[in-house]
Amino acid sequence: METATLKKKNELWTLLSLALPVVVTQASDTVMLFTDRLFLSRLGIEYVAPAMSGGLSSFMFMSLFLGITGYVNTIVSQYFGANIKAKCARSTVQAVFLSLAAYPVLLVLSPLFKNVFEFVGHGPRQVELEFTYFSILIFGSIFGLIRNSLAGFFIGIGRTSVVMVSNVLGMLINIPLNFILIFGIGPFPALGIAGAAIGSICGSFTTALILFLSYMNAKYRTEFSTHREWKPDKSLFKKLIFFGSPAGIEQFLNVAAFNLFVQLMMSVNTVVAAAVTITFNYDMVAFIPMVGLNMAIMSLVGRHMGARDIDGARKVTFLSAKVAFSYSGFMMLVFIIGAPLLVDLFIAPGMEGNHDQIKALAEIMLRLAAIYTLSDATQLVFGGALRGAGDTHWCMIISVTLHWIMATITIIMVKVLHVDAIGIWIFFIGFVLTMGIALFVRFQLGHWKKIKVISDEEILENMIKMEEGITTKPQVTTELDN
Repeated sequence: METATLKKKNELWTLLSLALPVVVTQASDTVMLFTDRLFLSRLGIEYVAPAMSGGLSSFMFMSLFLGITGYVNTIVSQYFGANIKAKCARSTVQAVFLSLAAYPVLLVLSPLFKNVFEFVGHGPRQVELEFTYFSILIFGSIFGLIRNSLAGFFIGIGRTSVVMVSNVLGMLINIPLNFILIFGIGPFPALGIAGAAIGSICGSFTTALILFLSYMNAKYRTEFSTHREWKPDKSLFKKLIFFGSPAGIEQFLNVAAFNLFVQLMMSVNTVVAAAVTITFNYDMVAFIPMVGLNMAIMSLVGRHMGARDIDGARKVTFLSAKVAFSYSGFMMLVFIIGAPLLVDLFIAPGMEGNHDQIKALAEIMLRLAAIYTLSDATQLVFGGALRGAGDTHWCMIISVTLHWIMATITIIMVKVLHVDAIGIWIFFIGFVLTMGIALFVRFQLGHWKKIKVISDEEILENMIKMEEGITTKPQVTTELDN
């Protein structure tokens, strides 16, 4: 009994030591987004919705490439679990090359997005603000793409504190710079929403630069040959595209469907637009840190699968579920009990607008959002485990199908049936619950156990090399073990 208890504690410690820095990383992103919108709300409540709309749209625009390059986390983790370290760096470089190729595509296509804002029925002033924010963020998107690729390397090998430190430093640059550029301090003019976007780009650049300098550090040059692996590798690039494309397509289509949902809600009227934005600002406080746990699960499951330890992959998944449910349960209570205080934070005394209506609607929506926090945890945990095992194609099919069923029904509810905001919100909650159940069932069916991202031939080849002088045994470790 003592041995079993100790083993569980060790497994929990392994999970937390890997996941907590990634959760802090995602939390720093949450703080940046939250404070940006809070600062902008002081210019007027009408600035909050464009910040969310423009920011979400820029993320959607990048999401295909973010999804593909982000899958390098799983590929690196599986090679690390199989102790084929040279291919960890080489796989990462393929993601960087893809990022560089994607950037000009984003720049060329970004002007077309103004038509999307106009098409969904946003007013001229809102379109002007959100497109300004969107355009500047896309101009700096190269830093986000490279940051995503390099972060995948460090998460994949379990050195998550590197990602955490780089993100926190980026946040410390972003927040004060946003304040200065939004409101204008000293020699800096007040740039409003454009200042918020410029500050965000500077924070992203800082994070990407720190990750790159860390990647080229002597420690990683020695262990992974990061300085020698800057060359194209057709086989690894194909592997990134084959396994990463479903993840990228899924992310793009899912974010597009979610973005459409948000844009439709914002097109109802200014009260609904403000209430939805306030609600999602707090929803991301519950959701985004769990995205960090999702990334950690992908890495751990990937390493177990690379080491051909299926039972270990299953155990770490259910252990992660317990951690995620504990956090989401706490957030449920915060939303239910603290809704009035949370909403008031975004509505400053003396602001113009229908504040009483916004406050009443936002409080109801925030309390209802508490219902689906456990389902969010379910889909992030079991979806992360499936992707870490390589089951990306099925995840894409079910996730995209459900998202676009949701988006299509929302179009009908808003534009044809004119359903009220609460009715649409309840429908959205039902969609999130369905998503969580679907991913849990897929995991339980066990098809992921048969998928091999790394072939047996690659592992056999590495075992031969080990016999010739490499003595390190494949294992699942975190940076605290090194």
